[in-house]
Amino acid sequence: MKNIIEKSLENSYTYQEFRDLVSNLLTENKSTGHIQSEALTGFSMLNDRRMKRLDKTIKISDTTFTEMNSIDEPQTWLVIAEGWCGDAAQNVPIIHKIAETSNLIDFKIVLRDDNEELMDLFLTNGGKAIPKLIALDKDNNVIDTWGPRPTVATKMVADYKAEHGVIDAQFKQDLQVWYNKDKGQSLQEDFVQLVKNIQTKEV
Repeated sequence: MKNIIEKSLENSYTYQEFRDLVSNLLTENKSTGHIQSEALTGFSMLNDRRMKRLDKTIKISDTTFTEMNSIDEPQTWLVIAEGWCGDAAQNVPIIHKIAETSNLIDFKIVLRDDNEELMDLFLTNGGKAIPKLIALDKDNNVIDTWGPRPTVATKMVADYKAEHGVIDAQFKQDLQVWYNKDKGQSLQEDFVQLVKNIQTKEV
């Protein structure tokens, strides 16, 4: 596992490099990933706008700021994502903003399709759901994971699947509306808890 993680870190992007990659590919009518289609390019275009908006508007709470500044050992937050993924567009910019509050957090992104071995190590209910965050200590040991959605949204998905059997276009639209109303608060609560969990393990 550690070899796969370290190999992926060598192929990782900073947040700005990821943002630039998505934008630059769009100038060629392309998305990230091994499969190309008009639909995926369309999703990437929409996500590029979402990420730009979140980069400008997201506010980090005092609680989140305080918790991140309680971190006393270097960590790497490695996120598996793709430019076409709606959940990644709604969450990765906020995770990046959270990471920026601490100089002990090194934030990295890798593409799912380029890192299949890594993705296979961190499946969600047997699926390659993204975004997936892998928190690593200074020696690149896994200390926690998160993803692909905030806890509140995960419950929304589970409840809808239980009632309707599948996640359809209407629910996907409703989920984006929820993200916009929530403004990253649920995600920040998840990450406050994640850091608390990590610190509890260290004690």
